[in-house]
Amino acid sequence: MNIILFEEHELGHNLPRRDERTIHLLKVLRKNAGDTFEAGILGGKRGTGRIEKINFDGSIMFTIHASTPPEPRLRLRMAVSFVRPIQLRRIFRDLSNIGVSVIDLIGTDLGEKSYRDTKLLVDGGAHAALVEGAVQARDTSIPEYKIYDSLDIWLNERPWEKTENRRIPLLLAMDNVDAGGSFFHLSITSRPVIIAIGPERGWSDRERELFGKAGFSRLSIGSRALRTETACVAAAALAMEKIKEISI
Repeated sequence: MNIILFEEHELGHNLPRRDERTIHLLKVLRKNAGDTFEAGILGGKRGTGRIEKINFDGSIMFTIHASTPPEPRLRLRMAVSFVRPIQLRRIFRDLSNIGVSVIDLIGTDLGEKSYRDTKLLVDGGAHAALVEGAVQARDTSIPEYKIYDSLDIWLNERPWEKTENRRIPLLLAMDNVDAGGSFFHLSITSRPVIIAIGPERGWSDRERELFGKAGFSRLSIGSRALRTETACVAAAALAMEKIKEISI
């Protein structure tokens, strides 16, 4: 853990003995009473934590002094096809780590329909993965995530227009079939970027038509068919390089 994060409601309470943060502080970092550590409040500021006391039951009494605002997140929103739960967890973790602002999960024509029933979205697993990514980045903020049953619904709702009303976003769909250009040749932009990533079987012809009607440019990040999680990280990293004004 590069930073120990706490929920607002945890402040003023002891950290339980079996909590992974307690284990990390005492067993990995070998902290003792009186020692300090890098800490932050999830959704709030970051600063320094202090172990005030290690109780007989192994729990930790701690205090937090946080005054530094988190780094701004990227002006980057990513729509991702539903994938296997284990892949989805990695995507949430890695996109949170990179600094993506919003993750939209969308049903697609060629994606496996059963993946939409993952418990990750209802049992706290998605939230935990987002927090894990933030911890790695020494961040206290995490992306929002939203769910759309189909690409049609996402394109019709155009959720980015509700938040990006100051500048017209750059709309991109990653595609390695008959793409109109390469992401690598994209010019530096100061506009917010919206990127859609399909399933490993790709977009259907019907979906490609929908993108065209919605104003999206279809770009390639190479001729190879990538795993969805790999494509997400590659596209996000390229976008981070291309966005001149990166903060939201």
